[in-house]
Amino acid sequence: MTAQGDIASLPKLLVVEDDLGLQKQLRWAYEDCEVIVAGDRAGAIEQLRRHRPAVVTLDLGLPPDADGTREGFATLDEMLAIDPELKVIVASGHAARGSALTAIERGAYDFYSKPIDIDELGLIVRRAFHVSALEAENRRLAANQAARPAMARLITGAPEMLKVMRTVERVAATDASVMLLGASGTGKELLARGLHDASARKDGAFVAINCAAIPENLLESELFGHEKGAFTGAVKTVEGKIEMADGGTLFLDEVGDIPLALQVKLLRFLQERVIERVGGRRGIAVDTRIVCATHRDLDTMIAEAAFREDLYYRLAEIVVKIPSLAERPGDAVLLAKTFTRRIAQEMGSKVRGLAPGAMAAIDSWPWPGNVRELENRIKRAVIMADGKYVSAEDLDMDDDDEAGAVINLKAAREASDRAMIRRAIARCDGNISASAKLLGISRPTLYDLIKQYGMQE
Repeated sequence: MTAQGDIASLPKLLVVEDDLGLQKQLRWAYEDCEVIVAGDRAGAIEQLRRHRPAVVTLDLGLPPDADGTREGFATLDEMLAIDPELKVIVASGHAARGSALTAIERGAYDFYSKPIDIDELGLIVRRAFHVSALEAENRRLAANQAARPAMARLITGAPEMLKVMRTVERVAATDASVMLLGASGTGKELLARGLHDASARKDGAFVAINCAAIPENLLESELFGHEKGAFTGAVKTVEGKIEMADGGTLFLDEVGDIPLALQVKLLRFLQERVIERVGGRRGIAVDTRIVCATHRDLDTMIAEAAFREDLYYRLAEIVVKIPSLAERPGDAVLLAKTFTRRIAQEMGSKVRGLAPGAMAAIDSWPWPGNVRELENRIKRAVIMADGKYVSAEDLDMDDDDEAGAVINLKAAREASDRAMIRRAIARCDGNISASAKLLGISRPTLYDLIKQYGMQE
């Protein structure tokens, strides 16, 4: 039983149901919610305006049209006009499934069948609250984009990536050197910025340098700086990136491309925390944390004497392996939706989202260029799109039956169930009914699988 003083902190659920017995049953079925009830449209609208619940369960058969759906649809339309973000779960009898699907087309979040299975309905309600909370947080963060920590800008629903983020957050509190291992385009710099933002050095500078993009003869000067007259063209003393990051964090991207001769000087800095500028004769103490990244196989490079083993162990006190986009089921669609909205807004485009064929193609694509490739392809698609929704053709992908059937639970191996379910739920914005349809299974079967795999949250 929830204490009265705790009620204000509970999520609010509005139950719109004219059956008093069912009202009572539903009121006591949710001890983890503050349940508000209404028996007709006027009462529902009044309670919605007064309490602003995040989730509503709505019986379509409301008086004075208890045997029909006209009043239920009118209530749905009016509630969504007041709060477009509201998650409305409609009730339907077995013979009224078509009406429930129509309600979803008009903006309802999901539906449940009568007679009510409290456990099944409870799962729908919990997921609706979860999705509502995520959307609210995303809106809050988007409203203050400039102040968002880098970690908060990482969009993922994949446990593999969430584990990486938790690891980065834990090591941020230390001063250990961190090495991020992952393919190009997986978000290594964003994670490095997130680590910096979560550390005690967050008020210091975050300086990034791509070691592969700078010619070998200039890289030493870029990292360590140079004194005036150190070489032809050195007309003034210049601080290097290590010195610029004093009190903060230096991100060395593609550290595997640092030449051997320069590796020795970098190792000395890591051991002594002192640098010498090119052409300089005095040591300069620098307090800079090093975070580095590479997509190269450093173990092989060490075996081939192309990378110093002692430097590796100085740089890799903590190693974090970042999964590719292909190893993060469902994330490609989540990211694609976000990129589509942002890019369309930036370009003033009429595009509003992704067509089903485009989402199927995105799901089936291997994304060798990872998130960077996905963002670039979405940008091109928004430019090329003729209608309000990006199609598979706009993405320059094949939109055939095979791509659309990638998410089909009946044909998938048992070991891939979790991945397929996550992909379906991501593609359908958390709508369980639509997810079940996409997976090619019944709703009860999907509920059973979600419970079996502990995927309620």
